Formats: sequence, C-alpha cells, structure tokens
Amino acid sequence: MYGDGRGLYLRIAPGGSKSWILRASIDGRRRDIGLGGFPTVSLAGARQHADAHRSAIAEGRDPLAEKRRASMPTFAEAAVTVHEANLGRWRSGKHTAQWLATLERYAFPRLGHMKLDRIERRDVLGVLTPIWSSKPETARRVRQRIRAVLKWAQAHGYVMHNAAGEAIDGGLPPMPRTKAHLRALPYAEVSGALDAIYATQASIAARLCFHFLVLTAARSGEVRHATWQEIDAGRRLWTIPAGRMKTKATHRVPLSGEALQVLEQARRLDDKSGLLFPSPIRTGRPLADMTLSKLLRTSGIAAMTTVHGFRSAFRDWCADTAQPRELAEAALAHSVGGVEGAYFRSDLLERRRTLMEQWAGFVSGGRRNRNEVGLNDG
Repeated sequence: MYGDGRGLYLRIAPGGSKSWILRASIDGRRRDIGLGGFPTVSLAGARQHADAHRSAIAEGRDPLAEKRRASMPTFAEAAVTVHEANLGRWRSGKHTAQWLATLERYAFPRLGHMKLDRIERRDVLGVLTPIWSSKPETARRVRQRIRAVLKWAQAHGYVMHNAAGEAIDGGLPPMPRTKAHLRALPYAEVSGALDAIYATQASIAARLCFHFLVLTAARSGEVRHATWQEIDAGRRLWTIPAGRMKTKATHRVPLSGEALQVLEQARRLDDKSGLLFPSPIRTGRPLADMTLSKLLRTSGIAAMTTVHGFRSAFRDWCADTAQPRELAEAALAHSVGGVEGAYFRSDLLERRRTLMEQWAGFVSGGRRNRNEVGLNDG
C-alpha cells in the first residue's frame, strides 16, 4: 500500500496488479472504497474520486451503500442467479424446472421488475394473498422460493430483512397443515392397469417404460434415463449410478424374468443414444417427464393413481404378503435412518431377487409375454 495522503492509497497485489483505495471512516467503522485500477484510473482521477467520496461522507452519506444500490439487481435477475446456483444441488429435474417457472408465473408479474431493496412485505403479500386459500400448496412453494431469493439478497448485503419471512404470517389466513398421500391403486388392480396401458395407442417406448417401472418399483426418472450400459443381462442386474438416485447412493435392482422380456422388446427401440426407452419424438433424448403421466390419462386410470403410486402399491403388496420390511425398503431404495441405518450395510440383493420374481408373477396375473401384445400398433 502506497499512500498519497488523506486516506488515498495505491495497492499493489502480489501478482503486480495495481488499484486505488480510499480508506475512510463511515459511521465509526473503517471502510476501504475501491476507486478503480491503475493505469486505467490515473492519479489525478483517483484524487478526484476520493474528493467526491470524502464530500459524500461529510454529508452523512455512505458511498459504499450508494454504489451497491446502483448495481442492485431486480428480483427476476436475483431469482435466475439463485436458480443457476442450485442446479447442481437439486436432484429432481422436475423440481429444477418448476422452481423458476413457479416464480415466473406468480411472483414476476408483481416483483420481477422491482429492485431487491424496494420489495416490502405488502408486495410479497400481494403475490401470495390471491392464491393462499385457493392454491395452498402452490402458495407455500411460491413463498418458500421468494424467501430463498431474498435470503440470497440478505447474504449479499442487498437487503437487511427478508420481506417473505415470519413477519408476514399475521397477514395470511391460517392454512391447514395436512399431508395428502399420492393417489395409488390397490395392488390387486395393478395387473389390470397394465392391461389398460398396453391397450392404448401410446408409443412402444412409453408402454415398455411403464411396464419396466412397475416391475422394478423404480422411480420415473430412474427408468426414463436408464441406459443399456447400466444393464448386466448375464447377472440379471440393473445398476443405477448414485448421480441419478434420490439417495445419492448407487442402487442395484435384480431383474425378474419378465423385466428381462421387457428389455428384450426394448432392443428394437435402439437409436444409438444408449437409452433403454428413447423418446420417439426427440431423437437421442429420454422420454419426457410428463409422458408416463399422460399415459395414465390416456388409459383412463389417472384419477385413481399417479405414476409414483405404483411404488406405493408394491409396498402395500409387500406388507400384505408378509415380506420382510428390510427387503421392501431396500427394493424401494429408501434410506434407513437411526441406529438401524447406522448398522445396516447389505442391500440384500440375492434375497430381493426372489422378492422381485414374486412381484413380477403377481403383476403378470398368469399371462405370458404381455409386453408383446399390442406393440405393433405403436
């Protein structure tokens, strides 16, 4: 640091870069105010900037706060930044897509153009109040996401308080905290549901994908993004890498004979992408997230179950047929917490082979090669 007098310094970094610094006291605290780099800013220019800042401080103003306000992002800009920062952390592709889309639909019309430091509680209430009672789950998500954006703004010094925090609770009517279970078919109806799926005119890829999902009790994203590289037909094994699992741990799925038959049919879908069930519309891409949900609507069973509901049906079947709890939880790739989880190391693969064969036999309903029926019209 080389002083010019009255708090103006030329700072030379270890790498040789040079910049001007005005060291001043603002509200009793020592602050360093950057004035630009040398030689872009000359000594005369640095002195001029320093004089302007000294005058502002003498008038009771804070040059750093004013500089920060001048570069203050809008709510929409901050939301995009927060969204991008979390892309690598969020596991669910659906959540990733919906996070920003929800704000764009409900928050941006009122908050999007506003500078962060201009957003007040009444602005947040103006977004939430119209949907708080009519769309409670959506409203909760919108508030959580507005709060996350303003929390980021707090951390970066743009705002002092979070306008979507607890202070607005009194301005919102009570909302019942009920946990709704996802719709799920009774397991006795799963076989008939698959018949209805195969009776539709949906693509071969969609129907086979759905059948494989049911047989493996896997999640939609795990199946839609599955690749042939993950399949070991000789060992009758599907190994899902940790990066695609909700638990962030590699999961091995024993494949029943019927599951292998589905894969044999899927061989005809090969588009060189390596995907088991590639999209028939977007070459080289997996089936879209909504494809399987649309298949439920087309087959007429969407009112009775969700795609995820078939995992629930499998779990109920396990319980009612006295399958050991640890087998059912391992098959669903559920994390086991507490002391039990601390000591539990095995994934019970060989025991799960028998379990999944039994499930496949139940699902097939005594039919053979169901997956070959009706595929030529897809």
